[in-house]
Amino acid sequence: MTDTPRSLLERLRHQPDDESWKRLVDLYTPLLSRWLRQAGVDGPDADDLVQEVFVAVVREMPSFEHNQRRGAFRRWLRNILLNRVRTYWQSRRTTPEASAPSALLQTLDRLEDPASDLSQLWDREHDAFLAHRLLELIEKDFNPTTWRAFHRVVLEGAKPAEVAAEMGLSVNAVLLAKSRVLRRARQEIDGLID
Repeated sequence: MTDTPRSLLERLRHQPDDESWKRLVDLYTPLLSRWLRQAGVDGPDADDLVQEVFVAVVREMPSFEHNQRRGAFRRWLRNILLNRVRTYWQSRRTTPEASAPSALLQTLDRLEDPASDLSQLWDREHDAFLAHRLLELIEKDFNPTTWRAFHRVVLEGAKPAEVAAEMGLSVNAVLLAKSRVLRRARQEIDGLID
C-alpha cells in the first residue's frame, strides 16, 4: 500500500493502470448488475451491458472532467448506463414480447432528472453501496488487528477505550487504526461519492 494514493478517478484519468481499472470494475460491477435487473435486464444480456458500460467509461474517462459538483461522476456513469438500457430495449422492439414496458421507459426518464425522488434514491443507493463495497475491497490491505480495531470503532460504534481493552492495545493504537483505514477509504472514494 502506498502512503498517499491518489483517488481512483485521478488515477484513471491521468495515469490509468490495470490495477485501477480492476478496482473500478470490482467496485461497480455488482451495482451496475443490480441496476440492470431493476431495469428488466437479466442474465447474459445484463453481463453484456455491464461490459458495454465499462467500454464507454474506458473510452470517455480521459475526457471526463469532474466539475466539483456533487454527484458528477455518479450522474455521468448513470447516463452511460441509461443510454445502454434504452438502446437495449429499442433493439428489442422487433419482438413485441421483449420491448420495454412504458412504465420502465417512464422510470428511465425519471432517473435522468436529478431532482426526481427516484434519482435521489438512486444516488443514496449508489453512495451506500459503493462505501460498503470499497471497504470490502480495501480490507485486505490492512493487517487483521488494524482492520478489527477500525471495524469495532467505526462500523460497530464501540468506544476506542473499550476496543483497546478488548484487543490489548493502547487507545492511541486504536485511534491510529481508525485514522489509517478512514484516510485510505477517503482517498480511494474521492470523487466517486460526494
